[in-house]
Amino acid sequence: MTVSKEVEGKIRRLHYAEHWKVGTIVAQLGVHRDVVRRVLGLTEPRRESRLRAKLIDPYVGFIEETLRAYPKLRATRLYDMLKTRGYRGSVRTVRSYVRLVRPKPKNRAFLRTEPLCAEQAQVDWAHVGRVLVAGGNRALWLFVMVLSYSRAIWGEFVYDLSVHSLRRSLVRASRYFGGSPRQWLFDNPKTVVLERDGDAVRFHPGLLELCGKMCVQPRLCAVRQPQEKGRVERSIRYARDRFLAGRRIESIEQGNREFLAFLDEIALERPHPRFRDRSVRSVLDEERATLLRLPDPLPRVDQVELVAVDKTAFIRFDTNSYSVPPRFASEKLTLIADDGVIRLSTKDEEVAHHERSWGRRQVLENPEHRAELLTERRAARDLKGRDRLRSQIPQIETLFARWLENGHHLAPHVARAVKLLDLYDPTIITDAVDELVTRGIRDPSALLFVCDRLRRERNRPMPREVVLPDHVEDRDVIPHALEDYDG
Repeated sequence: MTVSKEVEGKIRRLHYAEHWKVGTIVAQLGVHRDVVRRVLGLTEPRRESRLRAKLIDPYVGFIEETLRAYPKLRATRLYDMLKTRGYRGSVRTVRSYVRLVRPKPKNRAFLRTEPLCAEQAQVDWAHVGRVLVAGGNRALWLFVMVLSYSRAIWGEFVYDLSVHSLRRSLVRASRYFGGSPRQWLFDNPKTVVLERDGDAVRFHPGLLELCGKMCVQPRLCAVRQPQEKGRVERSIRYARDRFLAGRRIESIEQGNREFLAFLDEIALERPHPRFRDRSVRSVLDEERATLLRLPDPLPRVDQVELVAVDKTAFIRFDTNSYSVPPRFASEKLTLIADDGVIRLSTKDEEVAHHERSWGRRQVLENPEHRAELLTERRAARDLKGRDRLRSQIPQIETLFARWLENGHHLAPHVARAVKLLDLYDPTIITDAVDELVTRGIRDPSALLFVCDRLRRERNRPMPREVVLPDHVEDRDVIPHALEDYDG
C-alpha cells in the first residue's frame, strides 16, 4: 500500500518529534502497520524468510545461468526444474528471488525511416463487433490499407477473413487509389501465410496469383515486431477514435457507405504528419502519379470451385443451401461467388444465381426452380395416368382437350378418371366417354354421373374400393361355378 508524501511526512514527525509509538500512529492516522514501519525504516526480514533464502542459496547459480539463457522463463517453470534437483523450498521463494535477478530487457533503438513515394502500402484488419444477419449474427471486421508515403487510408467492412475476401479488398483498394504501390506489407495471418520458418515463407497461392497480376511484391513483418507496420496500426486507431467511437453499425452496407464518406470528407483533409503545411489529399495526388498502373481489365477475384448438386437440386456453400434447376440434380456445377452474389453455371451457360447469405444453415430457393420441379413431378404423374387412359379409351383425348379449353387443370380430373377405370367395368367407362363426346359435354364431373347411370341400367353392383393390408398379395381370383363344389 502506498501513501502520499504528506502522510509520510506526518508519520515521521509524529514518531521522531512527538515520540509516538507505531501502534498509536496506526490508530490515529488509519494506515496499515506495515506502511508505518516501512516509512520509518523499521522493517526487518522475517526469520522464515531468512530460512527460505538459505534453502535457495545452493540453486542461485543455476537460476541466474538459466535466466541469462532464457530471460522470459516463468518462475513456476524454474520451480519445477529446481524440485527435480532437490529443492525443498516453496514456489513463493523462487518467485521473490527471480523478481530480483531476472535480466531486464535491453532498450532497443529503432531506425526511423521514411518510405519512398508509391513504394509501400500496409494492410491489416480490425475487429469491430458483431452484427445481425438473416439466420444469426456474424463477426464484423474492418479491412484497412494505408499508403505509407501519403498516409491515405482506404477500408471496408467485411464478414470474413478468407483469402478470397482479402483479394477482393486489395483490388478495390487499388481501384480507389488509382494504382498500386510496389509492395504490400502484411502481418502474419493464416490468410496470407501458410507456413513460415524464420525468413522462409510460403504465401497463400491465391495471394501470390493476385500479386503477380498486379506486379506487387508481398512482404511480411518480422514476428512479434508490430512497429514495422505502425502506420496501419495508427490508421486503425484513428478510425476507432474518429469514426467508430459512438457510432452503431447496423449493416455492412450502412457501415461501408458512411466510412467512405468519412475518408473523403475528414481523413483526406487532415494534416500530413510529415509535411505539416499540406493535407493528406494533397500528398496523395502527388503519390498517385507514381503508383503502378492497374491492369486492364482488373484481375477476377471471384471464388470459383466445383460443387455437387444433391438429389433435391440444392448445392451447399458456406453452410447454406442454394437451389438450382431440377434438371441438374446429382450433377456438378461451377460455383462463382463474391461477397454479394452466388452464381452457378455449366461450361456453356449460367443456370442459377442468388444473393449471398451471410447467415448460417439458411435455405435459399428460387421460386422458379420450385415451380419447375413441381411441374415436372406433376407432369410425370399425369403422364402415367393419361397414357393408361389413352391406351384403353382413345376417345378420352377429346375430353382432355375440352377440359383444357374450359380452363380446368388436368391433373385432378385425370386422377379421378383413372380411379373410375379401376372401379367400373371397362365397357361402362368406354361407353360413358363415347356418350360425353357425342353430346359435346365439357363438365369433367359428368363422367362420374354417366358411369353410375350406365351401371344401374345394366344392373351391375355398386363398385367399392377394396384396400388390402400389406401382408396380402394382390392376385387375380378366378371364380368357379358353385355346381363344381361337393355338397
